[in-house]
Amino acid sequence: MRIYNAFCFLFIALITNPVYASLQQTKKDQPNVILIITDDQGYGDFGFTGNPHVKTPVIDNLAQESVRLNNFYVSPVCAPTRSSLMTGRYSLRTGVRDTYNGGATMATEEITLAEMLKDAGYETGAFGKWHLGDNYPFRPGDQGFDESLIHLAGGMGQPGDFTTYFQKDRSYFDPTLWYNGKQKSFLGYCSDIFTNEAIRFVESQSPDKPFFMYLAFNAPHTPLQVPDEYYQKYKDIDPSSGFGGNGMPMPEMSEKDKEDARKVYAMVSNIDDNIGKLMQKLDDLNISENTIVIFMTDNGPQQFRYVAGMRGKKGNVYRGGVRVPFLIKYPKGLKPNQEVNATLAHIDVLPTLAELCQAKVPTDREIDGLSFAGLLEEKDENEAAFEERPLFFTGPESCRNCMRTSPFKKARINW
Repeated sequence: MRIYNAFCFLFIALITNPVYASLQQTKKDQPNVILIITDDQGYGDFGFTGNPHVKTPVIDNLAQESVRLNNFYVSPVCAPTRSSLMTGRYSLRTGVRDTYNGGATMATEEITLAEMLKDAGYETGAFGKWHLGDNYPFRPGDQGFDESLIHLAGGMGQPGDFTTYFQKDRSYFDPTLWYNGKQKSFLGYCSDIFTNEAIRFVESQSPDKPFFMYLAFNAPHTPLQVPDEYYQKYKDIDPSSGFGGNGMPMPEMSEKDKEDARKVYAMVSNIDDNIGKLMQKLDDLNISENTIVIFMTDNGPQQFRYVAGMRGKKGNVYRGGVRVPFLIKYPKGLKPNQEVNATLAHIDVLPTLAELCQAKVPTDREIDGLSFAGLLEEKDENEAAFEERPLFFTGPESCRNCMRTSPFKKARINW
């Protein structure tokens, strides 16, 4: 009997070890994913998009190291973009229709990026702005994130974020935030805090297991609060000057718009420095090569300022409100400094990451997005599919229901 048992044990070990080894190899081949999104940072708020005033050396360098999606579109306001990004579905399917009065609560039945990647073996963390539900069962921890540090509502200093609202002009400093659903106090500036906690999450990860980290800065959303050392870099500039002769008309800026732009550019420079710290940490941990880093913004600028000659701003379905930069860096899998000109959107991110990360796209519901992984790898056979499809955007202001197709003819539709 002992010989028989030993033989059985040896047989099982022989047939399962290769399977185990294969699974382990698959996990090691899966890239880490860092998705960075900023709030109300428009297409023109970067050096690499032609703005001579704002200083974004880290993001400009990231653009050179990435595949740049030149025609990438989102929703015109915050929560609808985030729900589509998380689910691969148009926001109205998810229950998200606006940014307040219950319109920014995503159905708990939705399957998020975090849940999809968690099922594929990923550890998951969210840091910053969530804006898809503040109470059970809608919080990040209820929607697939193992760890989360967020503020409430659509922004710090808003009435819905009651732990920062009463700090008024100091709501971005020394805030009380929500760590895994419980209040926790921090010292410092909000963007620095979210970045430092995101870096701590990355440092804590096992090298044998991939991670998905969602870093969603609430800056440069109002209230426009920024450390003075950053504001001093911009206090004397004229944000409306320096654009003549480049074929990109500037919107007329009031004095308030100009002052707001100075504060926004200061907040953007702080974000740029924080992204620099994160990128350096990836290098220090020797995980840059196998980490996908995505950078994007959630909609156009809230105030009038440079938007590379496009019409509109946040809340509009014109390009100034819905066209944003999208950078994706993956040293192990993608050639740097490439451009993709196909018409892509927030709904395409989930199926694309599913393909890149060996995860399964949900099959029990309609997924509106398409994977653009082939375009990133310079396989053009699917580009026509993106150009021929309509894209649907809905905004809280004029033209609530609009459809855009290449070359972006606008039509009224009912849905």
